[in-house]
Amino acid sequence: MRRSRLTAYVTSLLLATAFALTGATTAQASRQAAATGYVALGDSYSSGVGAGSYIGSSGDCKRSTKAYPYLWAAANSPSSFSFTACSGARTGDVLANQLGPLGSGTGLVSISVGGNDAGFSDVMTTCVLQSESACVARINTAKAYVDSTLPGKLDSVYSAISAKAPAAHVVVLGYPRFYKLGGSCLAGLSETERTAINNAADYLDSAIAKRAADHGFTFGDVRPTFTGHEICSGSAWLHSVNWLNIGESYHPTASGQSGGYLPVLNASD
Repeated sequence: MRRSRLTAYVTSLLLATAFALTGATTAQASRQAAATGYVALGDSYSSGVGAGSYIGSSGDCKRSTKAYPYLWAAANSPSSFSFTACSGARTGDVLANQLGPLGSGTGLVSISVGGNDAGFSDVMTTCVLQSESACVARINTAKAYVDSTLPGKLDSVYSAISAKAPAAHVVVLGYPRFYKLGGSCLAGLSETERTAINNAADYLDSAIAKRAADHGFTFGDVRPTFTGHEICSGSAWLHSVNWLNIGESYHPTASGQSGGYLPVLNASD
């Protein structure tokens, strides 16, 4: 008799748990099915600096119709598309200026951020204009920042995204390596400098990927798609130094957006 009652109790408990889990899963699936809007956040690599065809109303943010978010939206027709990525954005800028469109109807969020926080522009300026030793020293300073400070800043952004868009699938896009190593290159930097810059990109991507994973986000690694299309490759999808338009230096071309970034978002969404 006791065994029968115990068996009945355990069975009912298991059934109740199963129904509860099924109900929660169904509700979550329903929310995600209803959430089909796309919001593109981030810095110049997401806004499309270097790709041309800038949207006039975006001003200094330089959002491009050839940037991967715009291309994805054009191909997939989300229920809504908000493009708030902005040239020069740091994590604090994303928090202050870009999260407004996020909501319960947001099903997909893409973001690239962290490079400006780590001093990307200053690193490249130092490496181009100063000595090899100064270049390597500035890179080491940036890597120290990536270790000590950047993770907390990324956490703040990622937590805010999750809070504002709980049903969204979030894809965090990384950064490419800049240079093809070995052989001759007219980029004006030594092999030591180019190697150090590539290693710094790897270092930054690793830090971003870890924070993304800890928040349950997908990390979109663009280094494989850019392989063979680095500066010095002969088929570069990245601008080298452009003295006539310095802001486009070291940013993806239109081909880099469509061939380097877009396929990674497509595979991750």
